[in-house]
Amino acid sequence: MMKSVDVLVAGDLFVDLILSGFDRWPEPGAESFAREFAREVGGGAAITACGLAKLGIRTRVFGFAGAADSAWLFERLRQSGVDTSAIRLHDSEPTAISVVASSAHDRAFLTYQGANKALPEELRRAAEKGELACARHVHLAFAPDLDSAAGLLDSIRGNQCTISLDVGWHPEWLEDPRVADLLGRVDLFFPNESEALRITGACDADQALERFDALGAARVGMKMGPRGAALLCDGQIFRSAPPRVHTIDVTGAGDCFDAGFLYAWLSGRSPRECLEIANLCGALSTEVRGGIAGFPGLERLAELRP
Repeated sequence: MMKSVDVLVAGDLFVDLILSGFDRWPEPGAESFAREFAREVGGGAAITACGLAKLGIRTRVFGFAGAADSAWLFERLRQSGVDTSAIRLHDSEPTAISVVASSAHDRAFLTYQGANKALPEELRRAAEKGELACARHVHLAFAPDLDSAAGLLDSIRGNQCTISLDVGWHPEWLEDPRVADLLGRVDLFFPNESEALRITGACDADQALERFDALGAARVGMKMGPRGAALLCDGQIFRSAPPRVHTIDVTGAGDCFDAGFLYAWLSGRSPRECLEIANLCGALSTEVRGGIAGFPGLERLAELRP
């Protein structure tokens, strides 16, 4: 079957209001003043989609935005080359918003889910009706409900798509024993180190990768922040040291890692190359505020990694 889209990214869409440059970290009951402010499209779906499009991958976003306040979000995604035709509009909820307090090494979020609440049911319906068959690959940038996640993944697979998953930090989801069954249903799983340890109960990253292998996960790309990244691929483990960058804001770095990996994987690169490209994309994104502006295009990627 001819596919008109390389990657369909399904997940939550946000407008991020990013505050940084604090003299002290914000604390309850106290006021901290930021020296820098930026507005950017946020959420794993949007950031990963923009990164993929920047690398020439035909990318479509599946998600929800508020009917009354979505114009800026649509325009920003289109400027990045993302196909927005699968974004639904919610009549009663606004586009989701996150207020992000960010430093060079950490960040905190205050979030309202807004229109994103409608995503799981609409994605399930679309998968069951075969509406995702346009895509070679479906990347899920949210934590699917565990009561129905296996059925959703099977329905997506029925659209003749490969699947990747990045659920983000949802402790109750990560600790649920039903997660083990899902690992064998996806082609790629993208946790950060903390999420990997929470799922596996491991003491360290190496042990976590070994346990993922025992659980039947085919490929796990683990993001380890300033310690680089690691990859389990068909029983082999690869590691990539952190690139040297001047970190300003870590918002969205993990989502940029996902984009870099998917670009390389869909382009037929080796597992080691996939990991190194992903690690580089995630690191470079931290040199600029927000999750999109620092992501490298093909030209810069070729300069830094021929």
